[in-house]
Amino acid sequence: MANAVPPANHSPGLMIRYGRLLRRRWRQWRGRWRASRVRFVYHDGYAQVVAGTPMDPLRGQKIIGLLEDEGLLDGDDVSVPRRPALRSLLRVHRPEYLESLGLDPTVTERIFGERLNDDVIERVVELQRLATGGTIQATRLALQSRSTAVNLGGGFHHAARDRGLGFCIYNDIAVAVTRLRAKGFKEPILVVDLDIHDGNGTREIFAHDSTVYTYSVHNQHWGPTEAVASTAIALGPDVEDELYLGTLLKTLPDVMTEFRPGLVIYIAGSDPAADDELGNWRISADGMLRRDRLVVELLRRPRRRVPLVVLLGGGYGSSSWRYSARFLAWLVSGKIVRMPDDAELVMRRFQRIRGELDPSSLTAEPSAFSWRLTEDDLVGIMPEAPRRTRFLAHFSPQGVELLLERLGILDRLRLLGFRHPSVEVDLTGSVGDTVRIFSEPDCGELLMELRVNRSTRVCPGCQLLVIEWLLLQNPRAHFGPFRRQLPGQSHPGLGLLKEIFGWLIAVSEILELDGIYYVPSSYHVAIQSRRRVRFLEPEHEALAQALEALFADTPLPEASSLIAGRKVVDRASGAVLEWRGYPMVLPVSPALKERVSGADYDTRVAEARSRLELAIAEPG
Repeated sequence: MANAVPPANHSPGLMIRYGRLLRRRWRQWRGRWRASRVRFVYHDGYAQVVAGTPMDPLRGQKIIGLLEDEGLLDGDDVSVPRRPALRSLLRVHRPEYLESLGLDPTVTERIFGERLNDDVIERVVELQRLATGGTIQATRLALQSRSTAVNLGGGFHHAARDRGLGFCIYNDIAVAVTRLRAKGFKEPILVVDLDIHDGNGTREIFAHDSTVYTYSVHNQHWGPTEAVASTAIALGPDVEDELYLGTLLKTLPDVMTEFRPGLVIYIAGSDPAADDELGNWRISADGMLRRDRLVVELLRRPRRRVPLVVLLGGGYGSSSWRYSARFLAWLVSGKIVRMPDDAELVMRRFQRIRGELDPSSLTAEPSAFSWRLTEDDLVGIMPEAPRRTRFLAHFSPQGVELLLERLGILDRLRLLGFRHPSVEVDLTGSVGDTVRIFSEPDCGELLMELRVNRSTRVCPGCQLLVIEWLLLQNPRAHFGPFRRQLPGQSHPGLGLLKEIFGWLIAVSEILELDGIYYVPSSYHVAIQSRRRVRFLEPEHEALAQALEALFADTPLPEASSLIAGRKVVDRASGAVLEWRGYPMVLPVSPALKERVSGADYDTRVAEARSRLELAIAEPG
């Protein structure tokens, strides 16, 4: 465009030719820009709870949310996949195996480690088939643009021709590759598998195919490593950055140079990270990003830009999405983006949604509502005060349900298998208004119970939303290695605490309240909400910080049990710590934020912290 200088002679013929030149240069520039874009593949159907795993069903949604917030994603950058044709699956998997998925529950039990009911099997099979279609779509987009395409799912590398394994039903990598071959793509294909677990299924499927190279660095081998074109490196447990990155630098560049792939499929698993719930390595956040950059930069060498498909692979726990999002943000922008925590990400999304809501829709009554008074209505009016009809004197019952629906909280319950969650608003209590959510309209299983009121007494000078009671439980879930029972729990939680607090923040903002106030009954309740919540009094904040330091390497259930069992002492005074209900606030207004995070508050916290010397009491 810089060389397209307008002619000095402004004759019509010359100006027409100049206009054509500009349009041609614009099309060339636009073509180069579009070819260099990173394309994403995602479907709302990816957001399914995978039974038996601590995988975050909203991993893809969170990544998209971050990229949108950073201005790195446009609507036409995201492509929606289709379910692959059965013939595509049959190029890889035995028909007997595919047929057994819907008939023999022991087949999926071997894959997921627990017996699943028919409804769950159907949903998980559909999820992985759809994600397999996403990998096919990503290969198509990458080859069309000679650039990069990302499937925000996929990477089911353990599945073999006649069996599934390790949470993998279909081998989407193999299905996409064999489809390309059937379409006439003949160039070598390299699969770079950096999930912490061995890519054994992919290696086995292509063990005799010299045109597909499988490269896997993992903690231990899951099967035979013999193959005509393969590198399989097992590093063992407790691997740190130096060994991991050093291994990649020593081995991967030579594979790239000698094999000269025409397409690379990169399984960028986030489970090598130190905080992964299933991994046993200690790779730092910086180490994870350096790994991903190494792979990409090897493909971006001058004179040969290799099309790249990125799959998310494994990643377990609520933080796994962060490593993928940081990598993909760098991939799009070339910059390292600051990563928000989960609570901040929820609040960003809720604030966007809240801005789109019509305020009148939250106070409007349903169309069937009538102002005609009945005898029952008059009982509440005479001679006492009028019967309350609005939640917190503002929201209609329909408005409460609408806000829960629009913020995605009811959808999260549907993902957990509660297909028809029912909301009940109870305004008859003497200490507050109550919202209950049941699993079904007939009020079957209680999932959530929240009792709140508005008060100016608990914090002078502020009007707060006071949580009197909050229960979140999944009566269909069971305690296990990924869900350890906390003191006082009858059922595992729903994993929705951040979303419920996000909803309450939205309520507080609508009502122009200063913040949220509650008194946690136990240590684990207080710590689970510590991202944005602080204790009202600096001395209690100092105590919480001292306990967090003491239990930095202790699982929360164990830490809470030690405190409840009076096993923590203050060395300075010799007193046994007895946890009491200490008020906490989540500030919304600037005034309350300053009160619990300003310089004076922090100084008082530091002074109180210096006087504490906590320790776990010696046995006996």
